[in-house]
Amino acid sequence: MIPENARALFSPEAASAPYPIYDELRPLSPFPTAIDSEGREGGWCLLRHDDVYGALRDHTVFSSASSLGPGGFRLPLIQDDPPRHMRLRRLVTSAFTPRRVAELQPWIDKLSNELLDKLPQGETEFVADYTVPLPVKVIANLLGIPGEDYLTFKKWTDALISFEPDNLGEKGQDLMAMAAYFGQMAAKRRREPGGDLISALVDAEVEGEKLSETEILGFCVLLLAAGNETTTNLLGNALNILAHRPDLWRQLEADNQLIEPFIEETLRIESPVQRLFRNTLSDVEVNGVTIPAGSFVMPFFGAANRDPEAWDEPNEFRLDRDLHNHVAFGMGIHYCLGSPLARAEAKTTLTNLVRRYRAIEPGSRPGTRQSSPIIYGFRELPLCLTPR
Repeated sequence: MIPENARALFSPEAASAPYPIYDELRPLSPFPTAIDSEGREGGWCLLRHDDVYGALRDHTVFSSASSLGPGGFRLPLIQDDPPRHMRLRRLVTSAFTPRRVAELQPWIDKLSNELLDKLPQGETEFVADYTVPLPVKVIANLLGIPGEDYLTFKKWTDALISFEPDNLGEKGQDLMAMAAYFGQMAAKRRREPGGDLISALVDAEVEGEKLSETEILGFCVLLLAAGNETTTNLLGNALNILAHRPDLWRQLEADNQLIEPFIEETLRIESPVQRLFRNTLSDVEVNGVTIPAGSFVMPFFGAANRDPEAWDEPNEFRLDRDLHNHVAFGMGIHYCLGSPLARAEAKTTLTNLVRRYRAIEPGSRPGTRQSSPIIYGFRELPLCLTPR
């Protein structure tokens, strides 16, 4: 049965303030939603932590395989099931291991400090000045593409995840430009291979065959978008929390060891990715409800991470939680490949900010949230930083 207010999950209000809607609907999980004005059933929503956690870990029933993804691109890994998923994942895993991230750490720290050196005195728009350029330049370095083109790369990422119907023409042009660019970069790497991810992709073989042009393009699109969007939103969410919670800022000042639990609690309470998608390969019972085979399913990460059955006072920010089961980066075989890199960028950022500034406060106008129903972060975030 479709709950009366289930469609609120897909309203404009849900993009900027989803948590009251989650709290109202979570006890009804799982439930189908209506896909048209006549009330026909559409996709199934999973909002309870147990429901989401179970679905993410059971790829034999909850399949990720899909022919098309955002912008019409098919994205490897996140739209693949085993065994192909594991073979493809091995192609890029080495770039995101804790060891590789540790090797990158001095360069990330240098880049972070260079961006902070350029911040204006007083108020700054932190998304444009820091939370976009840092992760885009980091993933550009790994891909082997020019970091100074980060504004173009970010524009392409925005087009990929945009759900706004009034800019379809411009979005199409951006996506075509992105496809052409990565096609040219792949051709260049075939002539002049290097130590970057694009070179690894054009040289790779899966089941004895080279990746197709479409697969290489999908990989590049996935790595560029996932490599910057999640981290940009994590950084913005963390800084917004600190700007409104000077007590937390003082705690991080007093004890830098609290930075890592602060990052994990930020991931839980304001998950950068709010939901993703699965398809059921067989009938499955979830919380006493049978979801039929062939159903479209939406696990809501943001709702699961605030489930009172999983955490005490889930809407309160606390640094003393056991957070090993939060699902901000997914769970199971599709656990986010780039999570060590995102955590490293967040830790570097907070460490450098605490060292440089004695206070962080909201700017002269409120921040504006992204309008996407899938991601949760800031389009703009004015902040006032007081140097030491």
